[in-house]
Amino acid sequence: MTLPTALLLPKSAYTSQSWFEREQATIFENNWQFAGFTEDLPAPGDFLTVEAGRTSIMIIHGPDGELRAFHNICRHRGTRLLRTCGKAGKAITCPYHDWSYDFKGNLIAVPQQKEEFAGLDKNSLGLHPAQVSCWDNMLWIHPDPEAPSLQTWLQGIDAYLGPHRISELVEHAETATSHDIQANWKLVVENYIDGYHLSHLHSTSLNMYDHKQQQSGFCGPHFHFYEPLTADYAANVDTQSPLPVIDHFTPDKPLGAYVPMLFPCFGIGADESSWSIFQIIPLAVDKTRVMTRTRVMPASDWSFWTQEWKSYSHYQKQTATKADKSNRDTQEDGDDPLASGDFMAEDIYVCEQQQKSLASPWYSVGAYASRQEAAIREFHRQVLQAMKSVTD
Repeated sequence: MTLPTALLLPKSAYTSQSWFEREQATIFENNWQFAGFTEDLPAPGDFLTVEAGRTSIMIIHGPDGELRAFHNICRHRGTRLLRTCGKAGKAITCPYHDWSYDFKGNLIAVPQQKEEFAGLDKNSLGLHPAQVSCWDNMLWIHPDPEAPSLQTWLQGIDAYLGPHRISELVEHAETATSHDIQANWKLVVENYIDGYHLSHLHSTSLNMYDHKQQQSGFCGPHFHFYEPLTADYAANVDTQSPLPVIDHFTPDKPLGAYVPMLFPCFGIGADESSWSIFQIIPLAVDKTRVMTRTRVMPASDWSFWTQEWKSYSHYQKQTATKADKSNRDTQEDGDDPLASGDFMAEDIYVCEQQQKSLASPWYSVGAYASRQEAAIREFHRQVLQAMKSVTD
């Protein structure tokens, strides 16, 4: 059997500034983007902003209880109206010349209108609308108000998600993370959907899952993935789990890891004791931010402490063997990500090493696994299709 030796994207897809800019204009401005959670905007006037390609979109909670989305750009001279998040008060006011808009996007006040803007039709200069939609406590935006609905875009991926009832879980603020990775965003996605590396790079940090039993596929452009617990871990999950076990699982949706990646780059990591988002944000052709937020079972601090204590001895045994594979003695600061027992640190390390290798004229893809790396080739197809289907 001859193994495939080429993926579909050229090396320039990971190194070219013009390619990166094209992705921003096509992929990221023409797909739904995760914005936050409904509880991020609890009261009238609360707002947040989201970057979608070259555009900034604001979501604001109106006094009527409705959430609305607009392009974050003043209709006067184009200044961005709102910053990252906060409370807008009684109106949305431009910091440049004080043009003001109500929470339905209508232009309601123009300073010196009679003297400077005689005949101005404020009704024609409301904010450009965008779309906002809610899916299971998650807020999503689309720059195009006429784009197909969020449910249409999801294409049935719901059926492949875990049984986790997000509204019944609580956010564990201390587990929120933000990592800036010196690698192209697609390398981060490819690592996320690569089933082949799980039993190798993560042989210690994720050894509670049976990687040989992984199941994966696509719903339209969206990747879905499941793998069960190992028999030993499943038999002792109540003592070995680092957090209280979630009680939402059923025979149809058994214990294990449910790890989809919604196109282009939004992951959900749901397992026996937590539900997390994995938000990938392209910052530059060779720089990506990954943000996580995690939800867990509502339980007392005592319950979390006792669960951590019960699992401590189990995880102490898992952290030594990886050092042998990591050339630890070459680490100048002694802080070796491959011996850390932290799967995120392991992933960041290999993504950054791949990006460095792209600069070498000797770089090429020698072969890829026909089953456990097939998702990468399909992801490449989706990227190319998205870039070709939209014209400037």
